Amino acid sequence: MTTISPTMLRIEALRQLRNPYTLAFTLAMPVAMYLLFGAGSDVGHLSAGHGNVAFYIMVSMGAYGTAVAMSSLSSLAAAEAKQGWGRQLAMTPLGTAGYALTKLVNALTFAVLALVAVFVAGVATGAQADDMWRWAAAAGIVLGLGVTFGLYGLGVGLFFNSDSAAALASISMTFFGFLGNVFMPLDGVMLEIARFTPMYGFAALARWPLTDGTLTTGQTDPLWMLVLNIGAWTAFFVLLVVAGAKRSRARR
Repeated sequence: MTTISPTMLRIEALRQLRNPYTLAFTLAMPVAMYLLFGAGSDVGHLSAGHGNVAFYIMVSMGAYGTAVAMSSLSSLAAAEAKQGWGRQLAMTPLGTAGYALTKLVNALTFAVLALVAVFVAGVATGAQADDMWRWAAAAGIVLGLGVTFGLYGLGVGLFFNSDSAAALASISMTFFGFLGNVFMPLDGVMLEIARFTPMYGFAALARWPLTDGTLTTGQTDPLWMLVLNIGAWTAFFVLLVVAGAKRSRARR
């Protein structure tokens, strides 16, 4: 049985490239937000950890774009499955596993495009790090941990109405971004709340090659706390997928 379909992967990629919603939220918005808060700010050239503030904001927006791409496109896959697409797949050599893998690769492809777009904007506008490996490490952490938000999107797509699943997944990522110390520095009570949100550990780990865990407020996040944040939310997203699958079967 076919594990993955290059033809379907190409069709899916072209379909999403023609989708203005996908282009706006997964590609254009992270770049625009970097240009606004990073290149367009008066503090982008200032030193931050092993680089400058522009690099700090660039990595944050790359993490946000990756999370949006993974969650929104994965939610679409779940919505299609609920609409009876699985019965159509049973008549083809692809199979359910191949369909899921193709969708995951498609979501990861757009996550890579979003990250590359933000990093290219960063290079063009003066984002700097002391060593080249810090660029590669930040990108690798973003893409590696960003897959976690594919689980979130899948769970949302299975649990909620298919017509609103993708919008809910991407909008909630924006909310989590503001609450998770991604878009603007938080302090005091808001920072303490942020440490328990799903985007906090993800973005902080992505910025680790630059900051070594030091925040703009001068505080330091221990590595174990960020790993625990990611691990706990990954487990929760898995439970959301299981609950969504049960809810979806109960509707039939």
